[in-house]
Parts: sequence; structure tokens; C-alpha cells
Amino acid sequence: MSHEFVVTRLDVKAFAKAGAVLAGQEPLSRFARLLEEAGGQGGERPVQWEARGETRTDASGSAQVWLHLSAQLSLPQTCQRCLGPVDVAVSVNRSFRFVASEAQAEAEDEEAEEDVLALSRDFNLHELIEDELLMDLSVVPRHDVCPTAVKLAAQDADFDAAQASKPNPFAALAGLKGGKSN
Repeated sequence: MSHEFVVTRLDVKAFAKAGAVLAGQEPLSRFARLLEEAGGQGGERPVQWEARGETRTDASGSAQVWLHLSAQLSLPQTCQRCLGPVDVAVSVNRSFRFVASEAQAEAEDEEAEEDVLALSRDFNLHELIEDELLMDLSVVPRHDVCPTAVKLAAQDADFDAAQASKPNPFAALAGLKGGKSN
């Protein structure tokens, strides 16, 4: 019996039992939060992903539900050093173990090396892909070597003129010292 799996309403347990694989390439524009991180640029760029289900037997003989996810894209951002455009490679390769409830997932997630999530018959894999890519983003996107020289000093003619017109606060002290006789 063949089963068709839907990315936005995935029955994770059935997906894992079938050892199924889902893969896709979607435009960045279908991932609203990632597109926002790109400043609305590059909506046509591909987000490539693959999800593979698996069941494993633990030490007690119980079946465990696993989902293995890989995803990647090249996200246009602004270099925080030169303020020019930079393409940031974002890539994730993560495994998730599913348990019966949110409470159990929360309790086990602290101790487990893998991420632990609660089982669902309508799990949104699309949202998980976006979440994982967002978490892998660099906090400070930048070029390895900026294409233009980075100007490290700033000058503002109005600020310099305002500073020149201000009286020196220590001029009064100089006047007091010069006016006193020893």
C-alpha cells in the first residue's frame, strides 16, 4: 500500500514506519520569515531540502520515530562590515526523535543529544525547515574579505563646525589661573 505524504500535514509516525523520503526545491518567497531576513531580496532563489523517516528500536525494545532533515540555501543579506550585499550559505543537517507528548518531549530534550519533538499526525515539515534554517543564520553576516575597502573613520562637516564654534570649557580655568598672582 502506497501512502502519499503532505509536507504541511505530515503524519510523522506513518512517514517513519514507511521509511519514506520527501525532497523538494521551493523558492525562498514561500518562506516568509527567511525572505524577511533577506530584506525581501532573492525571492526566486531555491531552498533545497530533504526529509527522511526512520524507526529505530531502543535498548528496551520500543520503536522510536526519527526524522532526518537536511536543507540549504544561499540567502542574500547585508555585510555588516562593508554594508554591501553578501550571499550567506545556510545549511542544516539535523535529526529529530519524536515522542508521545509535549511534556515528554520537554523532559527528554534537555538530556538528549538530538532534538526531541512531540508526535503529530499533522506536523508542518515546511515550518520546521524554515525554523531550522533561521536558527542557522549568522548573527553578523559578512564577507570573508569585503570587495571594497572598509572605511573605518567617519567625518561629519556639520559636527566639526559645531565643535569649533563651542568655547573651550577649560578656557575659564586658564583665565582664572592667569588672573591670580602667587
